[in-house]
Amino acid sequence: MSSVKVECVVKTRSDIGESPVWEERDDTLLYVDIYGPSISRWNSLTKETETMSTETYVGCVVPRRSGGYMIGEGTRFAAVDWDKRSITTVTHVDTDKGNNRFNDGKVDPAGRFFAGTMSMEVWPAELERGQGSLYALQPDHSVIKHFGQVDLSNGLDWSPDHLVFYYIDSLKYMVEAFDYDVQTGGTSNRRLVYKLGDDEGIPDGMCVDIDGKLWVACYSAGRVIRIDPQTGTRLQTVRLPVLNTTSCCFGGKDYSDLYVTSATRGMNEEALANQPEAGGIFKITGLGVKGSPPHSFAG
Repeated sequence: MSSVKVECVVKTRSDIGESPVWEERDDTLLYVDIYGPSISRWNSLTKETETMSTETYVGCVVPRRSGGYMIGEGTRFAAVDWDKRSITTVTHVDTDKGNNRFNDGKVDPAGRFFAGTMSMEVWPAELERGQGSLYALQPDHSVIKHFGQVDLSNGLDWSPDHLVFYYIDSLKYMVEAFDYDVQTGGTSNRRLVYKLGDDEGIPDGMCVDIDGKLWVACYSAGRVIRIDPQTGTRLQTVRLPVLNTTSCCFGGKDYSDLYVTSATRGMNEEALANQPEAGGIFKITGLGVKGSPPHSFAG
């Protein structure tokens, strides 16, 4: 058993670092700073970071098959031309809720871009409840609303066999599962997978390894936990030197490294002094598990 090592590789002070995605072609890590608001690409070979600003709060970024990226920004799905540093609106959601914004998102195995909304926070994890929804942008740019009454739409991913969709509404303090039809993009049979313990903080971003186990970043608890969704048990805890861990993805050679984003929002000077790497991105090695390449939006 190799020993687990945690290292801060992107020494940035993101307000809310989120939505990490590994880009195998360039050995880069793509991510957002929600309140930056910005999208960044960190090159793991040169250790350099390129950043472009967005017009408003950006919850997530995903690769696009035809090139560039897609983002959930404000209440719009939009296309990003990285070379031109331009953003083009595809469509809007939650047009009746002026105080909403997109949060986490990810592409399903068939190329649909799933992303959820939430009400604007007055303080981290303090907001008007039940205002969010989970949406899926189809390759033809139509939008399907899967469900509403969401408090804080967050981590999402699919099982390796594509038969299960996992989802986190953070303020429910649990991970849920749905039966998934990859042909239609349909979700059904919503159920509880794992309820977080008092010491595990707020469930935030999530990813799945090739063994079908879930990795959940626990905000305010400084850790990622590995969960067996079949048994609803926690298999492993990896602690980080910052409390506000926000999301995670597998990357690096063979997708055997786990990258974890973090946040500084709401931290006072004392907390920032005690956590000098807060807002940075961490690489966890030696886990002995691997992830899969991310899917790209098909539209």
